[in-house]
Amino acid sequence: MPAEATEQTNEELVLAFLADGGEEYTSGEALSDKLGLSRAAVWKHVESLRHKGYRIEAVPARGYRLLEIPDRLTALELTPLLTTHDIGRVIHFRDTLNSTNELAFKLASEGAFHGEVVVADEQTAGRGRRGRAWVSPGAVNLYFSVVLRPDLPPHRAPELTLVAAVAGAEALREAGADVRIKWPNDLYVGERKIAGILTELSAEPDRIHFAVLGMGINLNGARSDYPDEMAATLTTLAEARGRPISRAAFAAALWARLERWLEVHADRGFGTIRAAWREMSSTLGQQVLVQTGQRELQGVAEDIDDSGALILRMPDGATERIVAGDVQQIRSRRQAD
Repeated sequence: MPAEATEQTNEELVLAFLADGGEEYTSGEALSDKLGLSRAAVWKHVESLRHKGYRIEAVPARGYRLLEIPDRLTALELTPLLTTHDIGRVIHFRDTLNSTNELAFKLASEGAFHGEVVVADEQTAGRGRRGRAWVSPGAVNLYFSVVLRPDLPPHRAPELTLVAAVAGAEALREAGADVRIKWPNDLYVGERKIAGILTELSAEPDRIHFAVLGMGINLNGARSDYPDEMAATLTTLAEARGRPISRAAFAAALWARLERWLEVHADRGFGTIRAAWREMSSTLGQQVLVQTGQRELQGVAEDIDDSGALILRMPDGATERIVAGDVQQIRSRRQAD
């Protein structure tokens, strides 16, 4: 194992022991014995943690006590919280990055394993669907991309976006936001967007080499962090629930739900995902305007089919199957009737 990886592991272990100690002090001698390190090495790791924003109290003859954990998204903060088998077990953290999807795609092309995650504190060129920019202010939200290696034919890849939408909506609901899913890849609180999903593929006609699933979730940012034209259309989890949230705790909870729903999808197919998605949808039953390519269609969003495509009921009673497009709600079906 490279020396850098060993250092990181020891630092994580020191932090884990201090966290387990709670309000009690953990002696330097106990840490030294448990980790097989010298007292000087323990002190070095404590100082490194302090430099990274951890408040650690040291009292002679009593030891060390962890007082405060910074709101960061490195492996140090995330690993002790994870309950997953694969997702997040390898974390590539960057303070600033053009795009988490871009780096994850590169790493996947070079052989990154299923479940490896790229996390950035800030994105300078975050991307949404159809080439749109995803504004990504630093140190307040969650931006990540996970490498997936699903056993799926390429035509079923769009299902992964809906799997992620279900997992994201569940995690945000559990955290205190009344979230619903707007087809195909956005999460909303009322009329305001709180999260988006971008899935990209490397595939041949008959098989997927890998998928990169990216999510951007507005957690603790304020509307003032965004351009004026965007501020009126978005919200944050902190705004929805009335208080900020630990980004690491939320990430760990989300990744656990994402892994569970991916396993359900792999074991049972899309049917179970489809049922959960329907229950949380803000799109179904609504009169909508759909822009797809050069076409503009208006009708009632009636359902999603067994591949996740939107079924649009046209005014003449015919149906259109929409695989990709932008959906804008016009009015409810009840109002339309």
